[in-house]
Amino acid sequence: MPRPSASVVLLRRGGKHGDRALEVLLLKRTEEAKFMPGVWVFPGGAVDAGDGEGEAGYRACAKRELEEEAGIGLPEDEELVLFSRWITPEVVSRRFDAWFFLALAPAHPPPKPDGIETTEARWFEPRLALEAQHNDELALAFPTVQQLKQLQPLKTASEAIEAHRGRTVEPILPKVIGTPDQHRVVLPGDPDYPE
Repeated sequence: MPRPSASVVLLRRGGKHGDRALEVLLLKRTEEAKFMPGVWVFPGGAVDAGDGEGEAGYRACAKRELEEEAGIGLPEDEELVLFSRWITPEVVSRRFDAWFFLALAPAHPPPKPDGIETTEARWFEPRLALEAQHNDELALAFPTVQQLKQLQPLKTASEAIEAHRGRTVEPILPKVIGTPDQHRVVLPGDPDYPE
């Protein structure tokens, strides 16, 4: 069974950054991690019993993980907008049912990696993160790539939040097809997606 988990796709707000393109926070996982070592990810992790049940538990987990991994606390009333939901393919032994929430970054505190799970923290324009991944300068997980592609056409954090507020989010279960030597990941809607 996939383990419930949640992440924050933290967006840089306007103000003095108003003339910049939309930026998202990515953290580099430690090279010692058993799961996705050295990969750049959105802050997140597994839902704990103390986080609560249902969607409220996922939201509490996302906020807690952001504070633990990046040192950024969100105000109690900060809006978290459900952005996407990804379920790890069945062929992977360590599976997650990951809920991703969009949120606006507080104005002042810079991200600080915890030095245990995360070793670096940087703001990226989605386009530049995707280019760095394409040039093998940055390792990104498949769901991260897909979400950055979704954010790429949006100009501001407010536009991104507005575009996704109140939207129905269906879980995405990628499937791996082919052989161990020659395989590819397909998404629902792909003609090759196995039913």
